[in-house]
Amino acid sequence: MNFNFSDFYIAIANNKLAHWLNVLPAQITQWQTQQVHGLFPKWTKMLKKIPVGEPSFIDIKNQVRIEQNSLPVGEQKKLENLLKNFHPWRKGPFHIDGIDIDTEWHSDWKWKRLLPHITPLKDRYVLDVGCGNGYHMWRMLGEGAKFVTGIDPSDLFLIQFSAIKKLMGQTQPVYLLPLGIEQLPILAAFDTVFSMGVLYHRRSPIDHLYQLKNQLREGGELVLETLVVDGDEKTVLVPAGRYAKMPNVWFLPSAKALKIWLEKAGFENVSIVDEARTTTEEQRSTPWMHHKSLPDFLDPNDEYKTAEGLPAPKRAILIAQKPKNHK
Repeated sequence: MNFNFSDFYIAIANNKLAHWLNVLPAQITQWQTQQVHGLFPKWTKMLKKIPVGEPSFIDIKNQVRIEQNSLPVGEQKKLENLLKNFHPWRKGPFHIDGIDIDTEWHSDWKWKRLLPHITPLKDRYVLDVGCGNGYHMWRMLGEGAKFVTGIDPSDLFLIQFSAIKKLMGQTQPVYLLPLGIEQLPILAAFDTVFSMGVLYHRRSPIDHLYQLKNQLREGGELVLETLVVDGDEKTVLVPAGRYAKMPNVWFLPSAKALKIWLEKAGFENVSIVDEARTTTEEQRSTPWMHHKSLPDFLDPNDEYKTAEGLPAPKRAILIAQKPKNHK
């Protein structure tokens, strides 16, 4: 298996992430030799069949849309079948040459909720932790970010991202690395760090907040999105078993408790900018993700409760800053 990250090494060699090269190549080599999914050779074979795009139109400001120069109908169907080999598609949607990848999540709705509240991304170095297939990274680039890096240990998400980037023409400064946050050294280089849909999967959520802070420059901004429950500053739900049929959910604080966690981890100017209940219109099964989804995880008689009788999913977005005089 050969998956080349040399373009990323070259890109950071002369920018403020250059010190990452002290450890990154060895980590990628370890991933290549020890951590690759069993279907990865099949996926890479399919990925090679996807043409390098020559887009006549790209919109990543308002959506993620790519239009090629008059792609023939036969080629369009071939491309659609190739992309369907990378099922399940969870984050999106993507619109490619008349192909609408209707993903499990309406990730564009989350983006619309958070965008008015964050520091404009123009000319910023951005890190997206747990980025999935990179949908939000394209939207970050669409807001004028200078350099966008995503990390996610899922090999399938890497393939999906690579397929979209190939269709984009591969020239954009956006990259996905198959790593977890715990593998990153203290880079202290990013202007904005996003962690969306990650915190509740962490057994040590405060440690996760410190790891995020370690990647920010002084004065940099954290955008944190996670599951929460209703309650005051002392409210934290720890599911005894599964939560919405997920086995790996550890801590669900109230938004007010999460604000305290961020302050305790050394962030300042912490604000709760959005809280929204996840609906079955935002997360559901589709032809591009035909596994079970949120409608199957809720109490069939009460949409405000999970199948386990716990509060149904509600998500909050918090914004915080790393102090400028941080030591």
